Amino acid sequence: MTRLLTILTVVITCFMGCSSNRKDNSKGVILEKEKMQAVMWDMIGADVFTDQFIKRDSGKNAEMENIQLQKKIFALHKITKADYYKSYAYYIRNTSLMRELLDSMTTQAERERTKKLERHAGAQPK
Repeated sequence: MTRLLTILTVVITCFMGCSSNRKDNSKGVILEKEKMQAVMWDMIGADVFTDQFIKRDSGKNAEMENIQLQKKIFALHKITKADYYKSYAYYIRNTSLMRELLDSMTTQAERERTKKLERHAGAQPK
């Protein structure tokens, strides 16, 4: 549960602090590392939300709900689905860049987790 709260906190933080960072190259629009990191983080958060909550509701179509979440993420970051998947393919092909991106995401998640634990520990009566 703590992990989910951490992910949701970071997702909300990303929602509030996103800008339109792109670089054009001969192959099309590739999102800059920071922008790609923010979008990927939100996509992961959407997947976790779908797995943890939507799939448990038998009245909802989890796949369709996840697609709707993805559309909201693309709109929020002012990118297209094609921008994201083209960029994702680019980072997959460039493993060192993808490794940097994932390392940054891991570091960010750990920072957020540590902050949450410190706030929680500070709120405990002594």
